[in-house]
Amino acid sequence: MINIVLFGKPGAGKGTQAEFLKEKYNLIHLSTGDIFRFNIKNETELGKLAKSYMDNGDLVPDEVTIKMLEDTVEKNPDTKGFLFDGFPRTQAQAQALDSFLASKNWKVTATIALEANDEILIQRLLERGKTSGRPDDQDEDKIRNRYQEYNEKTAPLINYYNNQNKYYPINGIGSISEITARLSAVIESL
Repeated sequence: MINIVLFGKPGAGKGTQAEFLKEKYNLIHLSTGDIFRFNIKNETELGKLAKSYMDNGDLVPDEVTIKMLEDTVEKNPDTKGFLFDGFPRTQAQAQALDSFLASKNWKVTATIALEANDEILIQRLLERGKTSGRPDDQDEDKIRNRYQEYNEKTAPLINYYNNQNKYYPINGIGSISEITARLSAVIESL
């Protein structure tokens, strides 16, 4: 089993690359955004709970996010592995993921980071915002705020995974196929 955490700032290309990698390596793509939307749309108990926080403008607590992710993992017991996209975002989430996977005798195999200059990523997001309909991709101040939050809460995971010899940074600039090739080289070296 191979479990990959796909890491990078908003706009780094995680979602785009996840589509290629899940097909190539027969992995289950777990996007926390997709899991949230599914649970809220289907009005699951966890979806209702998450929505209650979101409706108040609050962040959904780690426990709720982790439980949603665990429920999704449990639905795929025979997979060859998982591709985690947008999770973990904090050290507490990373530790919870490690504990959950260990309870199944699994582990995070690698964390692969798509690295790119902030200014390039901001332009990518502003361009995406023209067609995505996402308001958070259409306002440069909101984008910069997301990066600030990433730097404060998510960037410390670099050390967390580096200390476990599971952190693999790659250049996230280039054509989609070039970046896919770089990701594949890391995965195939594991």
